[in-house]
Amino acid sequence: MTEQPRSPLDPEMQKHFDDSLASVRDALIGLKYGSIALTVHERRVVQIDVTEKKRLKPN
Repeated sequence: MTEQPRSPLDPEMQKHFDDSLASVRDALIGLKYGSIALTVHERRVVQIDVTEKKRLKPN
């Protein structure tokens, strides 16, 4: 199976891609335990869900 070459992104799509990566990076920096889910619609990130886990110490 051969890998298809990627087409270059137009400037608008490249800006969206860069902004999306920056938002994901910021979410990762602020997260100690949990998960991050991305919602993509028509090749664009439209939503970033961050779920943070807080672990409680047993009594």
